[in-house]
Amino acid sequence: MKITFRLLTAVALVVVLGSCNDRAAEKRIAELESRLAQIEGNKNTTPSTTPSATPVSEEKPEGPLPVAQFEKIEHDFGTITEGQKVTYVYKVKNTGEAPLIIQSAQPSCGCTVPTWSQEPIPVGETGQITAEFDSSGKPGINNKTITVTANTWPKVTTLRFKAMVTPKADGANGPVK
Repeated sequence: MKITFRLLTAVALVVVLGSCNDRAAEKRIAELESRLAQIEGNKNTTPSTTPSATPVSEEKPEGPLPVAQFEKIEHDFGTITEGQKVTYVYKVKNTGEAPLIIQSAQPSCGCTVPTWSQEPIPVGETGQITAEFDSSGKPGINNKTITVTANTWPKVTTLRFKAMVTPKADGANGPVK
């Protein structure tokens, strides 16, 4: 079991490191992570005693809730040069009835670094999630996401951005002969 766990971890790591540019690879990473979680959860049970997994749907909490109203959930950086770092600020207003708490912001790729308002956002006030995208080694079309988890209903909001990254010119070799 330890060998399988280590093998799956190594495969997932290789896929993660080598596939930041590919939507299909990102889907495969999610599948591998799911499988890994399954294996970790079942390490002390045998297949004959494992109950079938039934998805548990979360219920909407009762009482006053915050509402995260984003100015935009999609942004287009347009055409940028490889190696350029670009930043966009997603503004979010709390239009609910309780303070908004952003619990996490997870990028789809290591080339994106999100930062967010750490303090609760009072009703009627605005906070932000800043996305910094490093285009180094990412030529071509890039579509990235940031999964935001907050004390809202539903709990998750997905922010998106895209950029067309032109490869940097390599003038070191001179003209082509």
